[in-house]
Amino acid sequence: MSMFYQVMRTELIKLRRAPVWIAFFALTALSAVMGTFNYLNNTGILTQQWYSLWTQHTLFAGFFFLPSLLGVLCAYLWRMEHCEHNWNALMSRPVPLWMIFGGKLAVAAALSFLTQAATGAFYLISGLYAGFDAPLPPELPRWLLMGALGGIAVCSVQLLISMVVRSFAPPVAVALAGGVAGLAFVSAGLGMIQPYALLALGMDANGTGALAPEQWGPFFGSCAFFTGAPWVLATLWLRRRDVTTHV
Repeated sequence: MSMFYQVMRTELIKLRRAPVWIAFFALTALSAVMGTFNYLNNTGILTQQWYSLWTQHTLFAGFFFLPSLLGVLCAYLWRMEHCEHNWNALMSRPVPLWMIFGGKLAVAAALSFLTQAATGAFYLISGLYAGFDAPLPPELPRWLLMGALGGIAVCSVQLLISMVVRSFAPPVAVALAGGVAGLAFVSAGLGMIQPYALLALGMDANGTGALAPEQWGPFFGSCAFFTGAPWVLATLWLRRRDVTTHV
């Protein structure tokens, strides 16, 4: 485990003073501002205070901003490896291949939880600004936790894409397109089979229908599949690249 910790620590060092933090704060704040503005201009229709505000915040966050943000963060984690001859340096490290991807995924998972924490904080601030007198929804911790788990599945898929694609922009575009497509999958009742939709499903984004307790098992199973499958594929891809590098 000490080796895995060192791999994670290396990934965390990359994020120090990284420009992606600008995107992190900008996108989470923008999502909250847009959601709050939309709520305040439709209070005649949106009458359930915290619940109504949540639908507006997550409409933008769950389907547009958070998938794009996670795409940016994951692309940045592979940015250094795609520069010059850093792939050769990476493959020559005495680290198991599964751990290379796993270290990045662990850091991305932490970032997924961080994005949910920021979403929750901006939601609370926005509700106080709106002058709500009702208590916070008791479902909020579950929404944030399940949203983070769905976000980890998105991160795993995005890390795989960013590993294979050298350019920074295309994986981010895939994340945005995946989030938009997730809206269609959720609307069609097929959110469990699309990784980007899992983020929105977990958060009950836009009030699309909270997962019933009997749906939690399939939800966790889908999250595990879309987290584990890219990890396995990435390890196999790295093994092939390792052979090519040392030929």
